[in-house]
Amino acid sequence: MRGIRLFFVSMLLLGSHMMTWGQITADSQTGLDMTGAPIVAHGLYYTGMVEYDGEMIPSFLMADVYVFNKLVFKNERQARKYYKIANNIKKVYPIAVEIQKLVNKTIAQLDSLPTKREKDEFIKRSEKELKKEYYPRLKKLTFAQGKLLIKLIDRQCDMTSYQLIKTYMGGFKAGFYNAFASLFGASLKKEYDAEGDDRLTERAILLIESGQL
Repeated sequence: MRGIRLFFVSMLLLGSHMMTWGQITADSQTGLDMTGAPIVAHGLYYTGMVEYDGEMIPSFLMADVYVFNKLVFKNERQARKYYKIANNIKKVYPIAVEIQKLVNKTIAQLDSLPTKREKDEFIKRSEKELKKEYYPRLKKLTFAQGKLLIKLIDRQCDMTSYQLIKTYMGGFKAGFYNAFASLFGASLKKEYDAEGDDRLTERAILLIESGQL
């Protein structure tokens, strides 16, 4: 009976996303998540049939669910400010994730090059490609979104934007870009503080990642 009850709980979790067993599908690209499990609904993955108490029941893997204390806003203005930050995160966080992957890929490629000359040439090519790819997108960001992206890059890469530029393009360019950013009241040296100033940003990111926001 316990197995049967769990089966019906599973059906309720699927809700309107449930299909016949022969039709369980996933996303529009591969149909699978990173572990190879078909995605049935956002954050819910069908992993096959398992035995429980002598019965075969469907098994599902659920994404992490985060529980925070309810936010209490002093006024409507404060509430609007928080949700504006959340909307900004939704826009720039994917860019920070892209940059993280790009940095990891660049490091791996640099490590594979035997000479300094080849590395320098590779960095120059990469810089041109970066400008071509990201400049049209970044210039559409608002000032607040740009400052947020600087912090999120530090969160994802564990290095500030200034450190990244200095490491791969040299101290002169890092200083120049930081000086240019300072004209607009920003700093490429800005660090992400998940436990302090950026705790609400961290909260929003975790909720967005889990599909709760």
